[in-house]
Amino acid sequence: MLTKQAIVSALGEQALTLPALINEALAANDRLKYRLSLLQLARAHADEPSAPLGDLRQERLGARLEDASLDRLPVSCRRLSADRYHLPGIGALLGEVAREIEAMLAPVTTAPGMDESAAEELKSRAGPLIASLRAHPDVFSPAELEGWLHAGRERGDGVHVLVMDLHRAINALQRSVATEILDGASVYGLAAGDHALVRAFMRGINRTSHLRFDHPGLGTTATRSRDRLLIQNDIGTTDAHVLVVHVSSEAVSITYTDVHLQRLLFFQQLLHASSVDWSDSRIVHDRQMTDGLYHVAVGRVSAQGADEIAKFLDLLGSRLVFLIDWNRARKQLRMLIGKKEAWRLLAWAADHDIGHMGFLRLGGAQAVFDAVDFGARGRGRFGQTLDDLLGAQRAARFLEFVFNAATTELLAGRPASLVHDELRAELSRQLRDSTKSALDLVCEHAGLIVEIASTVRDALSGLKRANGQDLAERAAARCKSWESDADALVNEVRDSARTTPENGYLRDLIHQADDVADGLEEAAFLATLLRPAGVGPGLIEHLYSLASRLVEGSQEFVKALEAVRGFGSTVSREDLKEFIEAIHRIDKVEHETDELKRQIAKELAGSTSAREIHVAAESAADLERASDHLQHVAFVLRDRVITQLS
Repeated sequence: MLTKQAIVSALGEQALTLPALINEALAANDRLKYRLSLLQLARAHADEPSAPLGDLRQERLGARLEDASLDRLPVSCRRLSADRYHLPGIGALLGEVAREIEAMLAPVTTAPGMDESAAEELKSRAGPLIASLRAHPDVFSPAELEGWLHAGRERGDGVHVLVMDLHRAINALQRSVATEILDGASVYGLAAGDHALVRAFMRGINRTSHLRFDHPGLGTTATRSRDRLLIQNDIGTTDAHVLVVHVSSEAVSITYTDVHLQRLLFFQQLLHASSVDWSDSRIVHDRQMTDGLYHVAVGRVSAQGADEIAKFLDLLGSRLVFLIDWNRARKQLRMLIGKKEAWRLLAWAADHDIGHMGFLRLGGAQAVFDAVDFGARGRGRFGQTLDDLLGAQRAARFLEFVFNAATTELLAGRPASLVHDELRAELSRQLRDSTKSALDLVCEHAGLIVEIASTVRDALSGLKRANGQDLAERAAARCKSWESDADALVNEVRDSARTTPENGYLRDLIHQADDVADGLEEAAFLATLLRPAGVGPGLIEHLYSLASRLVEGSQEFVKALEAVRGFGSTVSREDLKEFIEAIHRIDKVEHETDELKRQIAKELAGSTSAREIHVAAESAADLERASDHLQHVAFVLRDRVITQLS
């Protein structure tokens, strides 16, 4: 680590003011970008006066500009003709832009050791721009605004292009005057307490930076600027891909720029749990421009004390690696899966600290195509997606395996050929599992129906006890969880039917069986309302009997499915008889539930309580409907079996 004295000695007397000049230049950069955004907003308002006016207040405060009248400046902009706009006060505003350019130029032209030719080139470019800005009247043209805002070098020099070059030179100076390297960050001029916050940010950076492999990026600088700690990270190699963090004693302010809107939104999602208050993102460019645009988002996190701020900075730093080459990974995934699935997978990889760079290093989509060519062995067809081959859920699990294996194995130094073999083996396993009898999944689903029905019955029985309400509440929670598990099985059977068309009838069967699970889960919820609604013990006893019939019927359904699962190429008379008897008993249960529902209706006819009538009647109806659905699905299964045997 270099000492401050060594730096001062090496730089000479004039360099004593350099850190302050750099700080002021960075602050000027914030103010200048805000003022250019204000001009763009003014032009947009003049073009569409009736459209909602954008709000740059948060950006103004982030740039440390207290003049609230700036918020109202865009409203006064008027379009005089196709190529002429009038904006009172633009001359003064552009004069401030000129002063900000001079502030950014100051450290570049005064720093000892700075490349003299580079500094002179920047100075010569700035001179004419500064002069034209200071002499500008209160009118402007679209071409002038485009000249100030564009970022395309091939379109000639302009304010934005010059500012980007000055900012790059200032960043280089900032690193050169750093008095120490703090956990990988170049820092100088820190105040008491700043070191711990920079360390927190770098702790997050260093925890996940290995996931970028050898990709450049994540360079960090930090300094004290007036009353705030300023942290900057270059993220990747793109000019417009930058994170600037301002840390005060009460809050953390984030300014994030990106050429890709989707990646900006993804970054915001990565920080969703931290309740960042984001202003509306904006596009920095003229609407008539065909290039040179990027997006800016400003977020703020309020915090109570240094510990909360440090915790957020740690999280923030740890998420940046997942933005490097994100758009390339997304495009690769779009060759394999849909947009939403690709986004979900990238979010999963970030949440699990896996990332996507290993996937890209392995070859991206091509690595998956190679595994499919090897593993499908004639099952694939032209135009088939990974979802078509495996089903949506298995495709998602396979790609998660790809991301994890690529990252862990390549980081461990294992050869890519080994990882490719692992992918082929895993895909072959997934294909083998996808051909597993969907009937097994239907049987598992039927078992959940038995569990839910039994729990509803027990909850109704428990209402006789003192702690019956608590028992009913817990039973309802269990049934809700089981019903979610049942839904997942429905999805698996649906995927199986996509990859194995002969399983199509089981897809229809489980969808109908899921109506039984849904009705029973609703009955479990209504059981929690019986006591509060004042439903009497006699009615609860009838409902208990109804639920008991459903338990018997669902158990018979399991027996029927197990009988079918045991059918081989030939079916014995005894096995077929057992199957038919199970179906017959389900039919009998349905008739018994019909009668029980009628008894409940008769008893309710004498009730004077609307709440009792409503809750008890709904409970009976849900149970009776579940019995109807059970009878229907049993008959569908019976007809399918008989048809196959004929």
